[in-house]
Amino acid sequence: MKLRQWQHACVDEALRRYQTQSHFMCLATPGAGKTIMAAELAARLIAMGKIDFVLCFSPSSEVNDSIRSTFSKRLDKRFDGLMGAIGSVYTYQFMPSLTEAFWQLLRTHKVFVIMDEVHHLKGNLLSNANAWGEEVLLNIQYHAAYTLALSGTPWRSDKAPIVLSRFTEPDNTIHCDFSYGLQKAIEDNVCRKPNIVLIDNDKIKLETSQSTEVFSSIKELILDSKFNYQNLIIHEQIMHYMLSQGVKKLADIRVSNPDAGGLVVASSIKHAKRLHHMLVTDFKQTASIVTSRTRNPSGIIDDFRKNYSQWIVNVGMISEGTDIPRLQVCCHLSRIKTEMHYRQVLGRILRVTSDETQQAWLFTLAEASLTEFAYRIDQDLPNHSVVISLTEQQELDLGAEQDRKNVPSHPMVIRPEELTLEGLPIARKVSTNIADINEENLYNLALIGGYKEQIVRMFDTHPFNS
Repeated sequence: MKLRQWQHACVDEALRRYQTQSHFMCLATPGAGKTIMAAELAARLIAMGKIDFVLCFSPSSEVNDSIRSTFSKRLDKRFDGLMGAIGSVYTYQFMPSLTEAFWQLLRTHKVFVIMDEVHHLKGNLLSNANAWGEEVLLNIQYHAAYTLALSGTPWRSDKAPIVLSRFTEPDNTIHCDFSYGLQKAIEDNVCRKPNIVLIDNDKIKLETSQSTEVFSSIKELILDSKFNYQNLIIHEQIMHYMLSQGVKKLADIRVSNPDAGGLVVASSIKHAKRLHHMLVTDFKQTASIVTSRTRNPSGIIDDFRKNYSQWIVNVGMISEGTDIPRLQVCCHLSRIKTEMHYRQVLGRILRVTSDETQQAWLFTLAEASLTEFAYRIDQDLPNHSVVISLTEQQELDLGAEQDRKNVPSHPMVIRPEELTLEGLPIARKVSTNIADINEENLYNLALIGGYKEQIVRMFDTHPFNS
């Protein structure tokens, strides 16, 4: 395997550190190629006679498949845990099922243990550890010959300690033995430069049986009313509008990259089904759907990875570590609003390929926390402006479903290249009721202002200072 410069440097640093310590933590931005680096490090340790076996742990079976393939190829041996294999890979969920006889391997042999996306492992003591972190503290910490922790987002949303990690004083930030950030990855052409589109509206009317209020932004609407973010992401025309932007951008990219794909991150299975229906019916897109209830989800993801279809809609199945390099557009409609999840979703569209157009576009609503996360990424990249606020002078009736009887219908034979901001097609009503997606919406919401579009420059006034 041909290594990138950062992978060479990380392997060399790990081998140097292992002379005086047994644990090494690598932070590398999502999409940089952490698995290949880890496989190379394992190969070097084996060649030096430092280890006998390799054990890997990851958050999902999809990531396991990628690890198994990469390690088997680099080590030129089976990596399935059977007789004669050099090692194996397991999910964190499987950890508590491993027996004492299994863990005895670490006491009788020199074992290299790799923990991918290590932020899933909580605890520096048994008293504050989660079930997976407890297994590491009991069976790996003092028994593995060497350990390697990998992460693209080395923190937890609950701010709890990550297993085996050291923290620097006085700010109590996590210590990484090697760091490879997004800015450097973009400079090295290892990752695509992200473009983040924040969708907002400057005149939002909210009616209830008692009152009518008007808001100048989504941030103001959510802050000063009972209409919450979850109600926004399941709203019929908001879903339709965001998908229209994603479809238009993907069509532009596919002119030069015919196999480019798009990802939709939904908030629930019913929500995913509704979004999938819109893509297929309203926009005439080819689309797959994968959820926890889908049969053979790994097979569906792998098929999408290799084929030329346009979209895949998912709920929590295409997340950290899932490698689908042809993804270049993402519509973020998840209810999860943590920075870790936000950056992991963005990472799904940053992997560089050999295609001509290396663009990455993330579409999301201009909700306060999501906007803040976007600007933090913008600050991580001082030489690039990544945040765009979408603008369009267009009146859209986003009232409750029962109040949309007079919305004009448009022909449904729509070619993606014909979609324009001025000619946005209206979503036609389908049998799925919005109440089937979530609880009944008791409010009548109308976005009657214009959508905004401008590039937010690095030295413009920060939106949170206004």
